[in-house]
Parts: sequence; structure tokens; C-alpha cells
Amino acid sequence: MAVTEGNGKGRLSASLPPWLKTTLLTIGSIAMTMLGLLFITFIIGRVMPIDPVLAIVGERASQSTYDAVFIELGLDKPLVVQFGYYIWDVLHLDFGTSLLNARPVSEDIARVFPATLELATLGIIIGIVIGVPLGVVAAARKGSWIDQVARVLALVGYSMPIFWLGLMGLLIFYGILGWVGGPGRVGIFYVDVVPSVTGLILVDAALDGNWDVFKNAFSHIILPASLLGYFSLAYISRMTRSFMLEQLSAEYITTARVKGMSEWDVIWKHAFKNIRVQLITVIALSYANLLEGSVLTEIIFSWPGIGSYITTALLSADMNAVLGGTVVVGLIFILLNIFSDLLYKVFDPRAN
Repeated sequence: MAVTEGNGKGRLSASLPPWLKTTLLTIGSIAMTMLGLLFITFIIGRVMPIDPVLAIVGERASQSTYDAVFIELGLDKPLVVQFGYYIWDVLHLDFGTSLLNARPVSEDIARVFPATLELATLGIIIGIVIGVPLGVVAAARKGSWIDQVARVLALVGYSMPIFWLGLMGLLIFYGILGWVGGPGRVGIFYVDVVPSVTGLILVDAALDGNWDVFKNAFSHIILPASLLGYFSLAYISRMTRSFMLEQLSAEYITTARVKGMSEWDVIWKHAFKNIRVQLITVIALSYANLLEGSVLTEIIFSWPGIGSYITTALLSADMNAVLGGTVVVGLIFILLNIFSDLLYKVFDPRAN
């Protein structure tokens, strides 16, 4: 009977179209990963030495009030039931109410996340536009001055504390030279001047045709975005150089050069073409790290993004906001991994 059942499952799997099997596997992987993420955040919320009831009612509340809120939050039920309620709420984008401002956490996240998205996106664009060509040229000119410069830039990017570079950048480019705007997303005179359509102030200003706001917002974002771009550039250029050196030492590259192919074609049409899939992972991870790890940058530049939001909530023991932000960040990593898998299939047909 077991053999028959196994053969039946095998025939069922073989009868499914490849695209359907891939889709089902992807959905299953997403579901299991999200379930693990929710389980971890749920446990963190229960083991933290913070009483969620006291955080709501205050220490001077009566015992009857405490008990009523305790039951209303479902804390009187078994942990398995509480976890089920937690999953249900998250699926409905309900992360509870923030203790700081009494607003739904989901609304707060929707308000602050576009700021982080805009900052990280500009940062990763800077990292890609400079880091990839720099890594390619450094590998093609191994041992030359440009290779040495690329390696020094990568080393400095890994070793320099980001908060120190941020403070020095503000001191020099804003305080002394006045080339860029100061902390915040926009100058005080431009706050709420353009309607918020996407939450991305550069995009909203362009859609509204208000180029004064656009220039002011750009002057504020360019320094923190360049700082994040530099750190992603350091990683991307180093990995690109490493991938290219491996390809340039391969036999097919030697064969292409012997056949008289130009160095440009050898580097870009052959060697670089074969590292695109690897670079997808590097860039996706860099982007995810910028979205999740720009906490210090946001704090230094008073950038109202999700990193500073989670940090403020953590310092204020607002666990609903902390866990809600953590779930969103985890979901970002999952979605970027899925996007990377899709790009694999585009650039490498063998992955299909």
C-alpha cells in the first residue's frame, strides 16, 4: 500500500506542468518562511520582560481594569491559541496599536517605510552604477593603480564606522561647505507643500511639478544616500572583482583572446555575461541590507524611516511597533529572494 501511495504521489507530481510545480514550491517556501518568522516574533513578544497590559493601562490602574484588558488581549488563552490569533491579525495587516501615539502600527509603517525605500533605492543605484564597473575594470586591470584604488575603497568601506562618516559628512558638506541640505527629508519651509501620492518625496514633487521641492529634497537625500551607496559599492565592487577574476582565468577566455576577439568583447560579452546571475544575489542582499540596516544613517540624518521608527519604539518598549516593523523587514527579505529567483530564470535559462 505504501509503494502504491508513493507511486501515486510520484505520478501526480510528474503530471503537473513545470510552471505549476515551481509556483507551488515557491508558495510553500514563502508560507513556511513566514510562519517561522511569525513564530520567532511571537516568542520574542512573550519572553520580553515587558507587561503589555501595564504598558496600556498604566501602573496605577485597578486590578479589575488590568484583568479586563488582559482578557481583551487574549492573554488568558493557551499560547497555541494566542499564536493563531497573532497569525490571523498579521494576515490582516493588523500589528496592534502603537503605545507611543495610539495609532495602528500598520498605519505608522505605511507612513515611514517610503522614506526608507527612497533612501535605500537611491543608495543601491549609486552602489550598482559605480561598484559594478569599478569591479570589472579592477579585475581586467589586475595590479594596476585602478585595482589598488578599488581595493582601498572596499577596505575603507568595510572598516569605517558609518556613524563617523555620517557625522563628518554633515560637518563638511553641510556645516562648512553648505553643498547639501541638513537633516530631515526636506527643509522646514517645504514640509507638506506637495501632496503625498507615493510617499516618495522626490517622485511626489516631480508628479506635482514642484521642482523647488524636488531640488530641496534631493539636497537632503543625496548625502545619506551617497553614504549608503558607498557601503554597498564597497561590497558590490569587491564581489564583482572576485567573480570577474575567476572568469578571466578560465580557458574559454583564453580561447576568445587567441581568436582575436577585442578585449571589450572578452570582458563584457563573455566574462561579465557569466557573472550576472551571481551579481543578482549580491545586489539583492545589498539592497535588503540597506532597507533593513540603515538605522544609524536614519538616526544621524533625522531620516523618518522604518529603521529610526523601530529604534524609537524599542527604546520606548513599544513592542507592537517593534514586532510589526520586524515582520515587515523579514517580508522584504523574502520578497527580494523571490525576485532574485525570478531574475535567475531570466538570465540563466538552465535554472528553468
